[in-house]
Amino acid sequence: MGKNIETEALCVNIIAAGTEIQGDIKTSGDMRIDGKLTGNFISEQKLVVGTSGIIEGTITCKDCDISGKIVGNILIKELLILKSTADINGDIAANNIVMELGSQFSGVCKMHQNVFKGKKD
Repeated sequence: MGKNIETEALCVNIIAAGTEIQGDIKTSGDMRIDGKLTGNFISEQKLVVGTSGIIEGTITCKDCDISGKIVGNILIKELLILKSTADINGDIAANNIVMELGSQFSGVCKMHQNVFKGKKD
């Protein structure tokens, strides 16, 4: 009899353009937002905000790739990438940041290894 091999399917949750959500989102997986979220976002993994994506609230996650608009604070455990179309109005705390030419940012930026106070790797 053959071995049973369990594999974990990789899923990405998507909020499509034209969709608006009011309320907080908490997920353990990756997410892509092309619509609008009015509320906080928390994930143990990666968030991608597309060019049409808008978030009004605090973002807390491991990695984040932003091409859209954020009004609120951003707390990133590992890597934050601000694409050329990113428009950020809020404070940033991240371990590593990449900002493409043309990205806009208004706020305070802090870079350090332990972004999540009280959590140890």
